[in-house]
Amino acid sequence: MSDAMDRPIEQPWWKKTWVVATGATIALCTVIAGAVSMLSTERTLRLAAERVTLATIEQGTFHDFIPLRGQVVPRDVVYINTREGGRVEKVLVLAGDRVTEDQPLIELSNPDLEREVMVSELSLVEQINVLRNTEMTLEDTRITNERALADIDYNLQRLRRQAERQKYYFSKGVTSAEERDKAVDELAHYTELRTITEQRNERQEEMRLIREPELRNALSQAQKNLAYTREKLDALTVRAPATGRLSRLVDMRVGQNLARAEHIGDVTLDTGFKLTADIDEYYLARVAAGQQAVVELEGNEVTLQITRVYPQVKEGRFAIDLSFETDNGSSRELLAGQALQGKLMLGDDQPALLLPAGAFLEETGGDWIFIQSEDEQVYLRQRIRVGRRNAEQLEILEGLQPGDRALVSDYRGYDRIDRIVLTGGGS
Repeated sequence: MSDAMDRPIEQPWWKKTWVVATGATIALCTVIAGAVSMLSTERTLRLAAERVTLATIEQGTFHDFIPLRGQVVPRDVVYINTREGGRVEKVLVLAGDRVTEDQPLIELSNPDLEREVMVSELSLVEQINVLRNTEMTLEDTRITNERALADIDYNLQRLRRQAERQKYYFSKGVTSAEERDKAVDELAHYTELRTITEQRNERQEEMRLIREPELRNALSQAQKNLAYTREKLDALTVRAPATGRLSRLVDMRVGQNLARAEHIGDVTLDTGFKLTADIDEYYLARVAAGQQAVVELEGNEVTLQITRVYPQVKEGRFAIDLSFETDNGSSRELLAGQALQGKLMLGDDQPALLLPAGAFLEETGGDWIFIQSEDEQVYLRQRIRVGRRNAEQLEILEGLQPGDRALVSDYRGYDRIDRIVLTGGGS
């Protein structure tokens, strides 16, 4: 029994240290390998070689232009708007007709407006008459005051002579003291009356000088209002705002009602044409008035110049206007609405490291690209910096070297991919 108690107890095989350590190591390696495999699967994309487009980075000449597609439009267009609304009575012209300034185009009727004008006209005429009567009253008062002062001066002169004679006659005993005193008193009265009348006239003249300009302004404004009121009736005849061609006129029928200030047509002036085009917002900082463009017209190259840049960006694009050079005579061959294609020159040709432009730019914006690694079938994600670009070329500033091969086809869905492996053929 003692032998059995002294015999050492043997550990099971699965509890031995080396077995445990070995098993743990194997398990850890398996987990790591799985994680690496999973990570590699998430960041690696396999593509058939025939589905991608590849290009080589080269040193060359950068042609600093962008493609231009524009539409020919008239240089100057004047809108035709109704001043007053009304019922169409006559349509006197058709779209395409030549018109002269103030030529009648459409005749309208508006009974409500006619009544309104009549009432306003009567009120304004009455107001004008009151102002004119007031103005005449002020003038009559001025004349009356001047006449009264003249009469007083006449009587003063007469009474001075009379008083002198009465004094003389009294000294000779020919007349009485009463007659003398009467003449002297009457002279004193008129002398005082002249002072009072002169002071009153001065005050009334001051008031007249203040009121007269006010009355004239009020009268002038009333006359303008009367003329404007009468013009409302004349505005029922819609007239051509300028001389030119009636390029557009809305379809209308007799009896149709037109609203006030409604845009009903356009007159194209005889000032030629211009080209209007939309440009990608990427070039907004590099496009300016004065830059030149070339378009093809009737098999010939025609030069244009930017005259205006509209900085408002809409749906990723902004607009420019270009004028045709006056010495090429091309404007005689143009038609409104005609589409022209060409190039807009942004700068001079210069040497640069170049990459052909590709669909990858839509997704990366030129911030990164996949370039060929030592393994010709493997392309790795690479940060780059680009400079100028046109429809065909991309200037590379950093991240690539001459001779590098890059994948330039569409990158949609590649934003989380680090590596692309091409399969099924050479590059």
